[in-house]
Amino acid sequence: MGRYLGRRLLQSLIIMAGVSVIVFTLVNLIPGNPYLSMLPLDTPPEQVEIMLRRVGYYDPLPVKYFKWLGRVVRGDFGNSLFYREKVMTVIASRLWNTVLLSVSAITISTMAGIGLGFFSARRQKGFSDNTILVFSFIILSIPQFFFAMLLILLFGAQLRLLPISGMVDVIANNQGFAKALDIGRHMIMPTIILGLGNTVMMLRYARSSVIDVLRADYIRVARAHGLSEKVIMMKHTLKNVMIPIVTVLSLQIPGLLSGALLTETVFVWPGIGRLSFEAVSHRDYPLIMGILLIMALITLASNFLADVAYAAIDPRLSLDDSGKSGPEPGLL
Repeated sequence: MGRYLGRRLLQSLIIMAGVSVIVFTLVNLIPGNPYLSMLPLDTPPEQVEIMLRRVGYYDPLPVKYFKWLGRVVRGDFGNSLFYREKVMTVIASRLWNTVLLSVSAITISTMAGIGLGFFSARRQKGFSDNTILVFSFIILSIPQFFFAMLLILLFGAQLRLLPISGMVDVIANNQGFAKALDIGRHMIMPTIILGLGNTVMMLRYARSSVIDVLRADYIRVARAHGLSEKVIMMKHTLKNVMIPIVTVLSLQIPGLLSGALLTETVFVWPGIGRLSFEAVSHRDYPLIMGILLIMALITLASNFLADVAYAAIDPRLSLDDSGKSGPEPGLL
């Protein structure tokens, strides 16, 4: 398993290097000079030229890249042109808000999706199964922002049960447990909207996988030996459907972070998605590159963790020295 994970880690590092080249090149090919926004309008042209030469604006693109890469390797992503702070400081101030929202959304949606998937699969082609499938198609067919508007209208404007924007109630100025409770109330609607699509995707994959497993010969043998349906579902079925579920989960994690742009904009949630929108609006190139690299790193990390989960669930997925799939020595 060590060789298998080592190869996956090496692939991730190579991909990350390629992403850094693409991100840096595309951002630097955008027309215009973002550094001019840092200076007053009445700045003399001579001073502008001095500043541009000092920051390396006229350097060739490869020189710019390696200078930037050298700083990134040391953890220095440069300074934000708009916020006038370190890029990592700005990102760190927003990233954990998105992580809080995304972890809540993916936890709830994964549990709900798997539970509904198992429930639907055991009642295949029945009334419950058909009802769940119809509602899942409806949810996938309607844009998320529409559901967000409905929640805001119903629970925010009409019933006044939940706050419709922000992360905390600024006027109340809560502290301690009251503040945590206030954040929780503000999280309810964004979490529902962010996890809605993931719930449906997890439901459909779990349902399909459970149906395939229940048709397998070893399940028939287990039933013939008199095992209860509960034992069959928990001991034999659940483990065998975990690999496709882990695959979907690893793909949904970066999707939730990128999808947070719409959700955080609608609910004015101060996270990395809204920060991305602000960075693009203000042409803050160092911040844009920092955000894109962090998102790429999270995506690769989630895929690598999925590979670790694969190897833990099914050791046969480990690779031997010849590169062919097969169990490691000593596992049989």
